[in-house]
Amino acid sequence: MADTPILALEGLSKRYRRDRPPIFENLRLALGRGDYVAVMGESGVGKSTLLNLLSGLDRPDAGHVLLDGVDITRLDDDAATRLRRRAVGFVFQAFHVLPYLSVAGNVALPLDLLGVTGPQRAQRTADMLAAVGLADAAGRLARELSGGEVQRVAIARALVHRPRLVLADEPTGNLDPRNAAQILGLLRDQVKAHAGAGLLITHSRAAAETADRILVLEADGLHPPAGGR
Repeated sequence: MADTPILALEGLSKRYRRDRPPIFENLRLALGRGDYVAVMGESGVGKSTLLNLLSGLDRPDAGHVLLDGVDITRLDDDAATRLRRRAVGFVFQAFHVLPYLSVAGNVALPLDLLGVTGPQRAQRTADMLAAVGLADAAGRLARELSGGEVQRVAIARALVHRPRLVLADEPTGNLDPRNAAQILGLLRDQVKAHAGAGLLITHSRAAAETADRILVLEADGLHPPAGGR
């Protein structure tokens, strides 16, 4: 259905020990096409746990995560993996780019996992490299790139299979301020151009300001920051 959110959190709760309070509970959020939201929070509040729940790598104690209307919390591991490969793109702080693989080879990895081959694989890889300004670097090894270039590869890889949802986990934590600003702008622009929706996890207010909307993760839910935004 056209009005089905790309991502919907319905009363999401998680705890790791029954004798301790939940990490968070009753999280509610809906993202539609073109939405790009930043989630902030102090260290230890559960930002990484939230990412794991959104991607189906962990299961909540209560509530649901719906991706294009599919409840990922009810899928078995194999089905969750297939959905994640097809519908989710990840951008990590640690990049996770393979250093001895070419730039093009790194970017094409999600297509390889989905069985996209031949001219379609080559064209989509080339298009994404051009979009992030690395068209001339396709044949270089990833280990030869600067930190900012490596992060551009990570963004291209996250978007090349045209995911419905992009999840970015502190994507500029290892970059200097100038490169960080460039990467954040690029990530926002590419999510808007190629993906259904995006969610940026960050502790940085400056990074969060690049999103359309900011939410703060707290134990009792997701809330607008003090002073609004």
